[in-house]
Amino acid sequence: MPERRLPITAPAVAGSRRYCRKLRRRCRLILLPAFALALLYLAYLSFSSHANLPFHATNHGTSNRENLLKLKDLGYSPYLTNISMTRYELEPPKSRKRPRKRYAPCEIQFLPAVDDLVEPAHYENFTQFSLNYILKEEVPGNGFFEPLFGGHQSLQDREETYHAKDQTLHCGFVRGTNDYPSTGFDLDANDRRYMATCHVAVSSCIFGSSDYLRRPTKSRIGSYAKKNVCFVMFMDELTLATLSSEGHMPDENGFVGLWRIVVVKNLPYKDMRRAGKVPKFLSHRLFPSAMYSIWLDSKLRLHADPMLIIEYFLWRKKAEYAISMHYDRSCVWEEVLQNKRLNKYNHAAIDEQFHFYQSDGLVKFNASQLPVLPSCLYLVIWFNKWLPNTYFFIDPGVDLVNDFCRCA
Repeated sequence: MPERRLPITAPAVAGSRRYCRKLRRRCRLILLPAFALALLYLAYLSFSSHANLPFHATNHGTSNRENLLKLKDLGYSPYLTNISMTRYELEPPKSRKRPRKRYAPCEIQFLPAVDDLVEPAHYENFTQFSLNYILKEEVPGNGFFEPLFGGHQSLQDREETYHAKDQTLHCGFVRGTNDYPSTGFDLDANDRRYMATCHVAVSSCIFGSSDYLRRPTKSRIGSYAKKNVCFVMFMDELTLATLSSEGHMPDENGFVGLWRIVVVKNLPYKDMRRAGKVPKFLSHRLFPSAMYSIWLDSKLRLHADPMLIIEYFLWRKKAEYAISMHYDRSCVWEEVLQNKRLNKYNHAAIDEQFHFYQSDGLVKFNASQLPVLPSCLYLVIWFNKWLPNTYFFIDPGVDLVNDFCRCA
């Protein structure tokens, strides 16, 4: 059988076929994704009203007319030259968040030390009179009675508290008869005895585990204040458990740093902001022997000696109390709007209380007529001895009429 030989060009032909197959595979790998992307892009354009597609308006004339009518109802002009605008051009611009304001600390010329401080012997400009408090209310004859922490104060009773005279009034901590449970704000007997010995009190509160525990700056507080000033932090059991889990465990005497932790049980109000007003306004009931009280909001840290604060704000001017101006707002009208913006309380309740204040004679703030303190801190400081034990403090959302005292 004659020998058959393969052509010498066969290897070259086979090599060229393999190269074509590789080229076709690479083309498929490139073209298929590109084709898929092109389909997705066309689908996007067909479902969006893009300004570069003039046919979009003609193909959907009915829906665009309806859209124009809706836009006209919303206040937009019907004379639009290009109705194929994007969604972002048709919608009103969303309000951007306002940049948060930053406030520099206030410079107050305190005395350099407390060594030479002399407490005034008397305050001649104070009207002296005695006050007693209603501690228990009896059940009325009709049999319907619900004990309240602030008691059942009438508007006539409230009007009488305006006069600086010897009187007995409602001022919180009102109990019912023995058959009724406590009205709230229950304290341990040891804490009550401790607070009864305080001559100068610095107090604050955290309820509902709503804030961090900020300790006073020890380096700026003198040895006299550390020994003679009571630093009391009121909190509920939930807050105490949270702080303990974070490492702020009270010692055997109940202290965390300078703060004496006083646990309040059975808060009188479910709203924590409202419950926090009890130690804020009624410090004279919690510290019955204190001559001076300083209230500090829990969001602030005390950076000055309490005795220097008292000397600067009270002793120098023989003032009975001092409330610093708010760092951002100076009018109750503005405060009402801000409370509504932040949804701090029920809007209807805010309006009701605000209207009551207006009917009671509240007017807008006038900086030219009312003196303000040169301080950015939100402190409330008062002289407990002759202050009429009641404070009219504007706080929309908190009913001061039935629950707290009224300043004479």
